[in-house]
Amino acid sequence: MVALRDLSPGKRVEFAGGSCELTSGIPSKQKFVTEDLASGDAIRMYGVLVGRAKGPIRKGERLTHANIQPDAAPYDGTSPGYRWSPPDISRWANRTFSGYRRVDGQVGTRNYWLVVPLVFCENRNISVLQQAFEEELGYAAPQPYRHQIADLARLHRDGKTPEADALAASGTADAPASNRLFAHLDGIRFLVHQGGCGGTREDSYNLCGLIAGYVNHPNVAGATVLSLGCQHAQIGVLREQLHKRHPKFDKPLIILEQQRSGSEFAMLSEAVRRTFLGLAEADKARREPAALSHLCLGLKCGGSDGFSGISANPSIGHTADLVVALGGKAVLSEFPELCGVEQELINRSSRKEVSDRFVGLVRDYQTRARALSFARDASAGSSRDGFLTEAMHSAAALKKAGTSPVTAVLDYPEYSTQPGLNLQCTPCEDAESVTAQVGAGANIVLFTTGLGTAVGNPIAPVVKLSSNSELARSMPEMIDIDAGQVITGETTVEGMGEAILERVIRIASGEAVTKAEINGQNDFVPWKRGVSL
Repeated sequence: MVALRDLSPGKRVEFAGGSCELTSGIPSKQKFVTEDLASGDAIRMYGVLVGRAKGPIRKGERLTHANIQPDAAPYDGTSPGYRWSPPDISRWANRTFSGYRRVDGQVGTRNYWLVVPLVFCENRNISVLQQAFEEELGYAAPQPYRHQIADLARLHRDGKTPEADALAASGTADAPASNRLFAHLDGIRFLVHQGGCGGTREDSYNLCGLIAGYVNHPNVAGATVLSLGCQHAQIGVLREQLHKRHPKFDKPLIILEQQRSGSEFAMLSEAVRRTFLGLAEADKARREPAALSHLCLGLKCGGSDGFSGISANPSIGHTADLVVALGGKAVLSEFPELCGVEQELINRSSRKEVSDRFVGLVRDYQTRARALSFARDASAGSSRDGFLTEAMHSAAALKKAGTSPVTAVLDYPEYSTQPGLNLQCTPCEDAESVTAQVGAGANIVLFTTGLGTAVGNPIAPVVKLSSNSELARSMPEMIDIDAGQVITGETTVEGMGEAILERVIRIASGEAVTKAEINGQNDFVPWKRGVSL
């Protein structure tokens, strides 16, 4: 069991089916056993095996690294068949959100123009374009520390030393610019990365696939792509990847190659002119009602704690079940975080080919990890806050997936086309995983955290949900929804999941923005497969 608050030694805890007296103090978020265990006995949590007793553990004793041995359930790849009882969706059956309809049938929650390089050699040119466009068109991000730095510089020029606590930033940014020329274009997103050449051909091809996913994304109206010319990530590969995602792709797409342009100035001047014309065309888009079946949710956790598996994670799992029952999609990634719960996902697979592909990708991932002598452990913060084994962490993380059937399995960086719960092969690293989910078509990401993490995305809103109310109070600039209300008993998992869907509808409609959007947290981190796990 999990202590919802600090519990003192000797306290008698009542629970369904019995009671026990605590042998020691149990800090909030930590766990204790509910029966006597002998050495080697299985320890189960969230319905799955999460470890074994290293020696005798008394009923009511706290679990620690000293008395639990990591262990996880095996999987055999066979599924007995799965029957799902969907939640009641009558409340949302006729609801819509206000989104941007694209000609391919997808619906966006935002309207962006994308500017992206095929290779890191073009990063400086991307930055040059970013400065010019954002400042002149009113998209430059507010700078909350500019006045503080100006004051410090003035004092320094005057030969004065400011006091340590003086001239602190106000904590609020300058007022957003109101001189936007294109009122119906949410922004221009300038992406940079360190790939495209010098690494493996697999990484370059995957990068082209990821960029194709972003260009094809419903939140993107069109794109400008800069290429050097001699890199591994060739224009032809990008076009091939776009064709895979949409054989009749017809969004505005501007591709310029520097080695064929005569000069850098000529290329950038053409990029400015053609991109400006593209922005004017994208600004003609208008929001209109769309069924909730057009929602595609990314399901992610990071900086988890001992409450994540009983508050925030199952809450977004219920939200995902509602969206799936309405005909939408949900994407669960982070394959290393499925250790010990593989069989549950196999059992939930809708078809044998789905479970077979999942098993194949999991085993391939494990093979690559072993080749790199890689062993995954919980982060220091997550371990300190209650996750003692990898399987315990995975069992809590799986709660994000709700209970719906697995209808598709995506290799990185494939695009999601099948309604229902999609599994996506990615690492656990927060920015890489969110980057991949959006590249697969997620137009909203639900991101749970118990310790706090600032990851966002350039083109899709990332909604941050705290597993505990203390985090929501201490980091209000980061957290959108306090799922800690489940811990305090103010609401149920189902009630929180329904409230999250209501917030998602508002965010998808542009009636609300996320904290990550306000903070300009636009992380784009492609996965170098076989390097990051």
